[in-house]
Amino acid sequence: RSARYATDVAKMLQSPIFHVNGEDPEAVAQVVQLAMEFRYEFNRDVVIDMYCYRRRGHNEGDEPSYTQPQMYRDIDRRQTVRTSYLERLKTLGGVSDDDAKRIASRRTTLLEKELSAARAEEPLAAEDVGYKGLWEGYVGGREKHADDPDTGVDVDTLKGLLGQLAETPDGFHLHPKLKRMMRMRREKIAGKRPLDWTAGEALAFASLATQEKARVRLTGQDAQRGTFSHRHSVLHDHQDGTEHMPLAHLADDQADVEIVNSPLSEAGVLGFDYGYSLDYPDGLVIWEAQFGDFVNCAQVIIDQFISSAEDKWNRLSGIVMLLPHGFEGQGPEHSSARLERFLNQCAEDNIQVANPSTPAQMFHLLRRQVVRKWRKPLIVMTPKSLLRHPRCVSTWDDLAPGTSNHADAEPQSGEASGPPEVNRFRRVLTDPDVGPEKCKKLLLCSGKIYYDLIEHRDKLNRDDVAVLRLEQLYPFPVDELAAALEPYGDDTTVTWVQEEPRNMGAWQFLKGGYGYELLHRYQMKRITRPPSASPATGSKAAHQLEQQAILDEAMQID
Repeated sequence: RSARYATDVAKMLQSPIFHVNGEDPEAVAQVVQLAMEFRYEFNRDVVIDMYCYRRRGHNEGDEPSYTQPQMYRDIDRRQTVRTSYLERLKTLGGVSDDDAKRIASRRTTLLEKELSAARAEEPLAAEDVGYKGLWEGYVGGREKHADDPDTGVDVDTLKGLLGQLAETPDGFHLHPKLKRMMRMRREKIAGKRPLDWTAGEALAFASLATQEKARVRLTGQDAQRGTFSHRHSVLHDHQDGTEHMPLAHLADDQADVEIVNSPLSEAGVLGFDYGYSLDYPDGLVIWEAQFGDFVNCAQVIIDQFISSAEDKWNRLSGIVMLLPHGFEGQGPEHSSARLERFLNQCAEDNIQVANPSTPAQMFHLLRRQVVRKWRKPLIVMTPKSLLRHPRCVSTWDDLAPGTSNHADAEPQSGEASGPPEVNRFRRVLTDPDVGPEKCKKLLLCSGKIYYDLIEHRDKLNRDDVAVLRLEQLYPFPVDELAAALEPYGDDTTVTWVQEEPRNMGAWQFLKGGYGYELLHRYQMKRITRPPSASPATGSKAAHQLEQQAILDEAMQID
C-alpha cells in the first residue's frame, strides 16, 4: 500500500480514525467505548486501527515461519497478550496467578458446556425452523409451503396513486422534457394510454408503501432517474435543483420510501442492502444494476450470502436484484445479466429467478415479494427496449384484484388462465392469439425475445405458431407449465427459443433438468445463438443478422 496505515483509505470519508496498540487490552477497550459513543452521538462512521500481529499465521495449523522466518522469531520471543497483561495486573496488585487460573477455568467450563449442548441438539429441517423476533411469521423452505395470495389492488386506489405521482408542489419548476411524462401519466388514468413498465413498477412501490405500509428501498447507479431515463422517481427543480420524490408524499401514514443513487461499487452496495434486508423482512429492499452485466462485480455477495445463507445459517432474506437484460446490439458488456450463473446456483428453492414480460407481471411480482410470507431472494431480469415498447403494456384490470381471469378466456395482456377469484404473478403466460387448434409449431421462450417473435410472426402473417412465455424460471413452475402445455397433446414438440448463446441463458438449465424431453413428456428442441466465449457480439450489424437468423428458424415448420 502507498500509505503507512491500512486505515488511511478511510480519510476520504471524513471519519475519525483511532489508532490503538493491540497489546494493550485496556486501551483497546477504551477506544471501542469511545468509538461507540461517538457513533451514537453524531451518527457518523468511526474506524479503529488496532495495530498488532498474528501469532499463529493463517490458522492454528499453519506454519507462518515458512515465508516470514525473521518476523516469527521475534513474535515467538514475545509474551502473549494474556501473559503480558497478567504480569501488569500482578504488578498493580489487582490479580494473582490463582485468580487468573480460576477465571480461565470458569470460561473453559462454560464454553465446554455450551459446546456439549450444541452437539446434543438435533438439526431442524428448513421448514421446521421457528423464526423469532422480526422474522416471526415468515417461512423459508420449499415453495410448495408458500402462500400465493391475490396481489391485485383496487383500480380507483391505483388511479389515485398515479394521479399523485403526476403532481409536483406549488412553485416547483419541472424540467421541460419531463412535462410530457406527467401528461402521459394523466392520460393513463383517463384510459387514453395503456400502462407501461414505468407505471407498473411505480404503482407497485406506491401501493406497497400506502396500502401494506411496507418500507420500499431501492439503490443502484442512477436508480433515481433510471439508467434508461424511465423512472424519474426523484425530480429536480429545473431552476434551483431542489429535490422532490412524489413516492414519499402519497399519504401521511405511508411507510418510508428511499430511492438512492449509489456509487459504482456493486459488491459494497449489494452487500449493504443484503444486510438491510435481514433487518427489514416486511419491506421491499432492492438493488438495481446499471446494466445486468455489472453484477459480475458483486459475485462474492451472491455466492457467499444470497444463494446459500439459508442452507448454511438458516438466514432468510427478501433482497431483490433488478438486472437489465436483453440482446439489443449494445455489445458484450451491455447485453447479458448472466442468467445462466443464477440458474446454475439454484437448488432446494434457495432463490427465485424471474423474467417478467409485462408491466402487470412486474407489478404483481414486486408486490408478491412483500405480501406473501415466504422469504427468498428474488433475481429479476428486467428490460431495456421493452421499457417503451408499444406492445409491452397492460390494462388497469390486469392490476386489479381477481377480475377477468377465467379458465376459458385469456385477459387481453396475455396472462395465463387461473382461478377467477385471484389475480397475481403468472409463472407461465399462454399465447392470447394462437390457440392449440391452429398451432403447428409451439415455441417456448422467456423475456424480451417474445416480442421479437410475435412481431416477426405478424410480419409473415402466420397464425399457426404459438408462443408461450416462461416468466418464472426458478423455482421451476412444473404444474403451471404442464397445465399450459396440456391442450397441445403428448405428441407436441416444444422448441425453446433464446437470444443468448447455447452455453448461456436458460437452455443448459432446462436441458440439465429434462434432457430433450420437457417435463419428461414433450420432445424439446432449441434455437439459440452458437456457443460463444463472449455473451454478445460487439457489432450492431452482426447482432441484427444473428437475431434475424433466430427469428427465421423459429418460424420454420419442420
